Amino acid sequence: MKIGLIGTGRIGAFHAQTLKSVPGVDSIVVADVDAARARVLADTLGVEASETLPQMYANGLDGVVITAATSAHAELIHQALDAEVPVFCEKPVALDVPGTVAVVERAEACSVPVQIGFQRRFDRGYRAAREALRSGDLGWLHTLRACTSDQSPPPAAFIPTSGGLFRDCGIHDFDILRWLTGREVVSVYAQGANRGDSFFSDGDDVDTCAALLRFDDDTLATVTATRYNGAGHDVRLEVCGSKGARFVGLDDRAPLPSAEPHVSWQQSAPYTTFMERFHDAYVTELSAFVDVAAGRAESPCSPAEALEALYVAEACDRSRRTGEPVQVADVRAATRGTGARNAGKLRDSATATDSAASSGA
Repeated sequence: MKIGLIGTGRIGAFHAQTLKSVPGVDSIVVADVDAARARVLADTLGVEASETLPQMYANGLDGVVITAATSAHAELIHQALDAEVPVFCEKPVALDVPGTVAVVERAEACSVPVQIGFQRRFDRGYRAAREALRSGDLGWLHTLRACTSDQSPPPAAFIPTSGGLFRDCGIHDFDILRWLTGREVVSVYAQGANRGDSFFSDGDDVDTCAALLRFDDDTLATVTATRYNGAGHDVRLEVCGSKGARFVGLDDRAPLPSAEPHVSWQQSAPYTTFMERFHDAYVTELSAFVDVAAGRAESPCSPAEALEALYVAEACDRSRRTGEPVQVADVRAATRGTGARNAGKLRDSATATDSAASSGA
């Protein structure tokens, strides 16, 4: 199989390296708006580089992996569907709900598979917790506590194009909570704060947030996120039921120094990045996409599922701005019918393909 990869930044380079080890992938071609950067990566990995996206598609692909800047995701997905090439795209589908709805409508109207990159679905800990809950071992669920904490903030230039902390970071928790429980979030109440660098507030964002979620069966969840966790990169989930509990991410690299006297269990250096924390999950995720592209499996995460997580993120951002609880149904209703209009705008901008290929990762 020949797999294309668009966007050769940090996560793009990581995915290109991973694809080299996936069985069934015979060749890889990379592209970026910065053609020189694409050539450097190609030379480093011993793969092919394409000067333009039309050229890359013209040479024939069995699948394409999109790791470009978030603002380019929707247009690049549409372009892959135009070329009838199976596509994997890192989350989110688009920066806003209308752009995401347009992709969902387009994907559902054609037979080309689309997989959205929520790698936590492929993490062994999250999968074990889901199995324990679904099997009944935990009894009925009452509380979920999720956290995503970066050790260090991203570059200042990333913030204006990120979509904000809830859409860029918290959305992973929103997706995994839906996937794990099989339930829908009905309402949220969220707060945000800025205690660090001014570029977050300058970009109309926050560096720390907390949200209370209520599910349709009255299960409660808390989701917290921060860009400044000096102890290390910390991603965990507590799944608490009437009969038992499971704690995801509680391994010997979790950055959890105990304040209790004579208690010490950490054995290895704490995680410092999300790529360290989820290395194995990313490998499994891309292997799954190769199966999807080959027609051996259906997409494990459709654009429609990504849209549901985005609705929750959008509701949280509205709540933190207004200081009031927000019903997710109100967010969904307010954007109904916007997909088709936004799709038309994307079609009009399709000639700007090369400019959309830059990576924000």
